[in-house]
Amino acid sequence: MPGYRRLGSSVSDHWTQDRRILFLQGPLSPFFRLAGSRLKAAGCSVFRINLCLGDWLHWHGEGCVSYKGKPAQFGAFAADFMDSNQITDLICHADQRTYHKAAIEAAQARGIRVFVTELGLLRSGWMSLEREGLATLSRFPSDPGQIRAIADRVGEVDFTPAYPKSAYLEIVPDVLYNLANEFLWFLYPHYQRHTIYPPILEYIKGGWRMLRASRRNQAVARQIEHLKAEGCPYFVLPLQLEGDFQLRAHSPYKSFAEVIDTVFASFTKAAPRNSKLVLKTHPLDAGFENWPQTVEGLAAHHGLSGRVLFLDGGRLDSLFEQAAGLVTLNSTAGLEAIQAGVPVKTLVPAHYSVDGLTYQGALDAFWTEPGTPDEDLLAAYLKAIAGTIQIRGSIHCRQGTQVAADNLARRVLDLSVNEPGAFVEPPPRLDAARALGVPL
Repeated sequence: MPGYRRLGSSVSDHWTQDRRILFLQGPLSPFFRLAGSRLKAAGCSVFRINLCLGDWLHWHGEGCVSYKGKPAQFGAFAADFMDSNQITDLICHADQRTYHKAAIEAAQARGIRVFVTELGLLRSGWMSLEREGLATLSRFPSDPGQIRAIADRVGEVDFTPAYPKSAYLEIVPDVLYNLANEFLWFLYPHYQRHTIYPPILEYIKGGWRMLRASRRNQAVARQIEHLKAEGCPYFVLPLQLEGDFQLRAHSPYKSFAEVIDTVFASFTKAAPRNSKLVLKTHPLDAGFENWPQTVEGLAAHHGLSGRVLFLDGGRLDSLFEQAAGLVTLNSTAGLEAIQAGVPVKTLVPAHYSVDGLTYQGALDAFWTEPGTPDEDLLAAYLKAIAGTIQIRGSIHCRQGTQVAADNLARRVLDLSVNEPGAFVEPPPRLDAARALGVPL
């Protein structure tokens, strides 16, 4: 059959024709390069645009070009590249980076299929892979009935934990990538990184915190033990990183300090007087923000001194057993809490913000009537996302990276991302998010 190549059984049994696939930045891992090799072996034409030296180190050679212009001109460059190379598919990691937003806009204007990856909702050992967008821009349904129907069509899913995380693969590729960009910046003089802190300073501060992590974790364990012994009801607020696009792009808040202020105001007004609010830092917090001082100041401002506990370390799940509820902006910590049976309230429409899974009323009412997650709906949601917008594999495990590359290539070739039936237009969370002031 001219123009077609049969795919190997390890990737897919479908036929392909004239697929011309463009990759942009991927995670700091061989993941995208390996997936590109699988797609090329299946008969696709594969291209890559490198935006910085770190990108080039991960993947260079045939089909790769470098963009060294200014960020503002990248959209036009990407559009011309797509036109001249007759691109049919675009693949990138995260959808809110400056370069990726411009490229996605150009692709969608041309009817080019867009696939976006991110760390998995089902952590760990999974990656997210969705069509067109993530989070607020996800096309995955938010209607409970649709979710149950998808779960019924998906079939059985193996949730057995796999691909344990390697600290080396989590840290070393990140350091090498950013140091190359910092010290040899003149090779890509106009590159604009998507992170908000200078990498070298972040490594210094983060390294110092890592050296003290054991002591901090021991202190937090004692704080949690004392909290549980008190027997008072408590709610949990996990902090999110200032540089997280879930805060920067998918919420109306400029800083997580504003989130804390919002939650404190509601807690003062409506929470039971004998209850406490527990705040916990993010595991990857490098210490740029002086959260203890911020929390203490806001607690005093709202008359909550003595009712707020700040935890700088430890494990979030150690709080779940006795927690009365968890409030989050939109963190995946909320999904972890739901899986532990903890009532959850999100401040903006997170992916898992589904009626029956999270509290849908006002924050003020959550403190006294949090409800409980629907276990059957939760099982359906997990099954539905696992079968349609999650793939097995991990960028922080050598074997997991190979598996993730296989699965990304297979799903892109099969056009089975968001299938069966897990793609709706317009994005079902977008209107509600915009009503809250989310700038998308």
